[in-house]
Amino acid sequence: MKAGVFMSERKITKTVKGQYAIDGAGVHLVRVLGNNDVQDFDPFLMLDSFDSKNPDDYIKGFPFHPHRGIETVTYLIEGDIEHQDSLGNRGSIKSGQSQWMTAGSGILHQEMPQPSDHMLGLQLWINLPKDEKMAAPAYFDITGDMIKKKASDTALVRVISGEYEGVKGVEPRHIQATLYDVTVNAGKTFTLPTKTEDNVFIFLIQGDAVIEGKNIDEKTAVLFGSGDSITVKAPDGQDSRFVFFSGKRLDEPVAWGGPIVMNTREELMHAFEELEEGTFIKHEAIR
Repeated sequence: MKAGVFMSERKITKTVKGQYAIDGAGVHLVRVLGNNDVQDFDPFLMLDSFDSKNPDDYIKGFPFHPHRGIETVTYLIEGDIEHQDSLGNRGSIKSGQSQWMTAGSGILHQEMPQPSDHMLGLQLWINLPKDEKMAAPAYFDITGDMIKKKASDTALVRVISGEYEGVKGVEPRHIQATLYDVTVNAGKTFTLPTKTEDNVFIFLIQGDAVIEGKNIDEKTAVLFGSGDSITVKAPDGQDSRFVFFSGKRLDEPVAWGGPIVMNTREELMHAFEELEEGTFIKHEAIR
């Protein structure tokens, strides 16, 4: 497909307005996607958004907890989150940075937000396919200089993963998901090409947008049907900032229990048994 030439525009099939929730040790956040959205948003499982200027909303963080069978992508527009796992790995995610973590066969970690003028970002859970659920855990730290940008008079596209008009982001180890952070300039209309074979949605993280003539509120996920492009308009007088997600559906059974996602109920129960027995960790995390 040539740049600027689109066969068919994707249409909205579902919108999900984020709801305020409390998770971890008392973190106030916006829960966007969860158990009820798995089938539609496959391979994407959960999406949480953070947006607060009050450290009391998030300072208690997410103390040590397990994961298995998924990947998590944390992206901060503003803020600072320190992370540590049970094997002694530690680091931090700061403004304009991301971390792509493969939980795989199992990891115990904690994520502790630090006081900031503004905590603004998100965490996405991506399902791992059946054959890769027990892969070795891994961290992929994405620093600001690794997130390349493509600007026009219409929009600014920050390429976290995948490729946009020759600008390349990181290449994920497992699910080949494409993630962009896009700002559409006030009053402008922006058309973004998409991979025809992928499931595609966007999340309006800052500012409202107009899609198909409909006003879409900030903190809303918008799922699109088949096609090879999407079009988003920013309202007059206000930029529209969204994160774009694209990935091939897995179309596999999902057995989801808290922080662990497997394919069968038996696999899920076995994981929790291993947690109790102290045999949950199978591999040392790769960095």
